[in-house]
Amino acid sequence: MFDDETRAFRVVRNDEEQYSVWPVGRELPAGWSEAGKRGTKAECLAHVDRSWTDLRPASLRRSPSVDEG
Repeated sequence: MFDDETRAFRVVRNDEEQYSVWPVGRELPAGWSEAGKRGTKAECLAHVDRSWTDLRPASLRRSPSVDEG
């Protein structure tokens, strides 16, 4: 299913602002919501590459740095 290059996909994001692609028509896993892009798997992965520039979870990005003590 995820290897089918002709299938429509959508970009999804969780509360930690982590991205993934998910097939259109399949129910989203708990905690994930659409991020506004649909298309081929390649198009969606390209969107993820452009959008997800800091791979750290949002909670880690928001926490004070250990070095700031």
